[in-house]
Amino acid sequence: MKERYKLPCNIAQTLNIVGDRWTLLILHDILIGHQTFNELKKNLEGISANLLSDRLKHLEKAGLVETEVYTKHPPRYQYKLTESGRDLEPVFDALLLWGRDHLDHCYKKMVHSDCQHEVELSYYCPSCKKTVDKSEINTISTVTSDLYTR
Repeated sequence: MKERYKLPCNIAQTLNIVGDRWTLLILHDILIGHQTFNELKKNLEGISANLLSDRLKHLEKAGLVETEVYTKHPPRYQYKLTESGRDLEPVFDALLLWGRDHLDHCYKKMVHSDCQHEVELSYYCPSCKKTVDKSEINTISTVTSDLYTR
């Protein structure tokens, strides 16, 4: 994939990897268990085989997906997320919750399995071992000593 953003920004550089059309949906589908090309193609209605193949190769090169041969003749592969790919799960959760709050129609909800009430995302400081309010968080640029403003 072409590097579109040359900004010294985590969001921009992450979008250079996962920001192309279909890419996040492919990653999410692998995360939820669709592991073969045909399963992905069937579940991602509207994606062409060439584009799916191209995106899978890109994701493998980027270190988010790994392939494993499951039949040798003809060669067929299954796709699995690497640790780096699995680490995108909270991003998918955040998008799901954003959609719940802002889309005209809610397609999925995240609920606590014990009480069936909807959950929220939170921030946690492993050093203090406590949940932190968003107002207590600063984003600091590693490029300069200035605070990064969204």
